[in-house]
Amino acid sequence: MGIDLSGYYQLVSQENMEAYLAALDINIALRKIVCLLRPDKEIIQNGNRMVIRTLTTFRNYVMDFPLDEEFEEDLSAVDGRKCRTTVRWEGDYLVCIQNGEKANRGWKHWLEGDLLHLEMTVEGVICKQIFKKVK
Repeated sequence: MGIDLSGYYQLVSQENMEAYLAALDINIALRKIVCLLRPDKEIIQNGNRMVIRTLTTFRNYVMDFPLDEEFEEDLSAVDGRKCRTTVRWEGDYLVCIQNGEKANRGWKHWLEGDLLHLEMTVEGVICKQIFKKVK
């Protein structure tokens, strides 16, 4: 099992979000809105189960999942798709693989001090976000 990511985090920076959303076929109006948002993240680890909440003034997204088990993820709130998702620890990295319509889709989280890093990928496009732990 990896490190404990539990906590509440606020966005510090992000790069390449517009290109990432375009690769997901998100329309331009919604891309502009999403790029203006400053999401918070709350992560709760409880044994082999995790909850990751991405919270914004526009829309919230909650992932509640078991580690190391494939599950159907409903991404309709994000891009209207469903995929087969597996999340597992690779050392100190929490790695998510999302198998579906889009190739090479997934993300990884890791900590550096009190900074939570998130790297999201789809079809060769990478978006990076950094969050600071506030509680």
